[in-house]
Amino acid sequence: MILVITPETLLKNETDIINEMFREGLDLLHIRKPVINREEMKTFLDGIHSEFYDQLVLHGYYDLGTDYTVARLHFREADRLAGNYKPYADKNIISTSVHDIETFNELGKEWEYAFISPFFPSISKKGYGLDSSIMEDVKRNANPDVKLVALGGINENNIDKVFENGADGAALLGGIWESDEPLNAFKKCRKKVLLS
Repeated sequence: MILVITPETLLKNETDIINEMFREGLDLLHIRKPVINREEMKTFLDGIHSEFYDQLVLHGYYDLGTDYTVARLHFREADRLAGNYKPYADKNIISTSVHDIETFNELGKEWEYAFISPFFPSISKKGYGLDSSIMEDVKRNANPDVKLVALGGINENNIDKVFENGADGAALLGGIWESDEPLNAFKKCRKKVLLS
């Protein structure tokens, strides 16, 4: 499973690139745009072809899920701990984020998957994850109910290691959007996974 997370700000032709990624086999797109307003979010969603709405994951403006038939919602660690996901858990597919394997192992089966990070040193947040032991720690995955999705520093050069170390999926952010050619970066990652 390969997921892409949007950059926080809007990029030129971003939804065109996203539609192409879906055509090239993207499994899920996480829409994480904390700095845009509601109308900008609606315009962004309007730019994505409706045939892909069931593969979108909202990180905010959850009520728009009803208008756009988006049933996947992601909750930050703080929102999970505060219980903010509970009103949405029964009617939606929910995911969350963790930063250590112990927390991951304690997640309940209401969560379809969880990001665990940083897997490698971050591409988009310079200096973040340099001392991370997450790649080794995931070998202690003891949660059969929740899929483990690696996040942090993943690109075409190391995506195969994500799956070799037991992750169920890889989430791409900097490896895609820091590239001059995001679509080609995605295609290279997907090809590497299909060949491994």
